[in-house]
Parts: sequence; structure tokens; C-alpha cells
Amino acid sequence: MNGKTVQLASAAGTVVLGGDLVVHRLGFGAMRLTGEGVWGPPKDRSSAVSLLRRALDLEVNFIDTADSYGPSICEELIAEALAPYPKNLVIATKGGYCRIAPHRWTHDASPDHLRKAVEGSLKRLHLDRIDLYQLHGPDPAISFEASVETLAELRSQGMIRHVGLSNVTREHVERARKIVPIVSVQNRYSFADREWDYLVDYCQQNEIAFIPWAPTRDWMAGSSIVNQIAQAHGATPTQIALAWLLKRSPTVLPIPGTSSAEHLEENVCATFFQLTDDERKQLSTVKKQFRTR
Repeated sequence: MNGKTVQLASAAGTVVLGGDLVVHRLGFGAMRLTGEGVWGPPKDRSSAVSLLRRALDLEVNFIDTADSYGPSICEELIAEALAPYPKNLVIATKGGYCRIAPHRWTHDASPDHLRKAVEGSLKRLHLDRIDLYQLHGPDPAISFEASVETLAELRSQGMIRHVGLSNVTREHVERARKIVPIVSVQNRYSFADREWDYLVDYCQQNEIAFIPWAPTRDWMAGSSIVNQIAQAHGATPTQIALAWLLKRSPTVLPIPGTSSAEHLEENVCATFFQLTDDERKQLSTVKKQFRTR
């Protein structure tokens, strides 16, 4: 099979968020739809809109974004392309980061900011309630409990359906769960970047979805091994990286992002490839050789 053969995201199976939202276990990360440096509009807005619609054609029904992507641009594009939304589509967004320039991110997870952020996301996404709202990261200047309590209040007010966390430790998750149910954790993770292995296991044990960001960015760290396995399957290295994640845990929900329809189809085709136990062990020996944001 070659990387251009059309496959559907539903072939990856499903994961349940919060006991009531069933999504296919290969989503779409929308960050790359913005301009360079995750700043400003895309060079071709119509292509970005078409890409989002193509994702739905491929049965992708989980789209991850954030108010800081653009900023605001990604949420606006999603609404332009997809609203009114299909009933089975889950849109997850995040708040707690601010943007002041390309490639520059600052924290603000204060209660006041988070309330305004949720209100802004609701407006831009044309929603009455956000299915999954994630704290983009703990703010070192703000009590973590204060941030989570704010999201819990917004949930009780009906503005948020479920709460998730991003860029956190197990301790953060455990502290947050004392305040509000946590249905997802989104951290950097790939076969070559397994700092959060223990958190993946914790999430599986507690029926929490683990959403890896940068799921394919580090495959070059083990290019010889990855290329060898990819050639054996007639796959691309990116497809092998995603296939490893899909086998890592039934609660892992990869969200590879792209601005290319061809790469979108290639990513979804990763659901076709079944790695042997030996291949999975080989990939697990790879260590990342560089750090990413």
C-alpha cells in the first residue's frame, strides 16, 4: 500500500471523552492552518477552509485548536469552514496562553482571562457550549487551583461540557481531579519523545484520553530505524510514527496537523499500518536528539 491510498479516520477505532463523547482515535490539530510562526492568517484562506472540510470527508471528528493560534484565526477558520457543525464533531479548544508576536507565547491563566477566553472562543466558534476546553498550561504566576476552579465554574454554568489539561504533570492532573472531572491530557509525546510515558499509563488506568502534540515531529531522531520500518510497510516515516502511537495505548488520541490536503490524507492512512511487536520495540529504543517547544 502506498501513502496516497485513501483511508478513513474511523479505522483507528474510538475513544470516549467524559463518558458521552465518542470520537475517532485520529484527530486533526489545527495550529498549522495559521500563518508563519502560528501568527496571522494563512497564505491561502480558501485552501485552509477546504482542508478542514476534507478532514470531515475522511471521518475525522475531533479537531483541536486554541484561542492563541493566530491568535483567534484557527477558531474563526473552523467556524467558517464547518458551521453549522455535524452532530458527531467534537471541537476542542484551549485557553491560558497569550500571543504578542510570531513564535512568542506568554502565560495568562488568571480567572478573569480564562472567563474572557471562553467567551471569545464561544463567539468565534459559533457555539453555545464548548465540548472540550483545555487549560493550555499551568501559569507560574497564578494558583493552579484557581485556574481549574474557574473552568469548573464555567462548566457548571453550561459554557463548557468537559475540562482537559495541557502541558501538565501527573501531580497537576491529580490536583485538578479533586476539583472537576478531567477527561483529557495533552502533552508533547511521540515514539522518540517519551518523557510522559508514565502519564500515558496513568491516563489509560483512569480512562482519560491522552492527546499527544508534536506526534510526528521527532521521527528524524531515529531516521535509520524509522526509514527501514517504513520501507518494509510501504509507508512514510510519519505514518509509522502515528501507527506506533495508535498502538501505544487505547486512550491515545493523536492529532497530527498539516496545511496540506495530501499530508492530511497521508496521516489518516496511518490507520492502515499494523506494526509487529519487534518493530514497536525497535522504535521504542529511539531517543530524541533535540527538543521542541
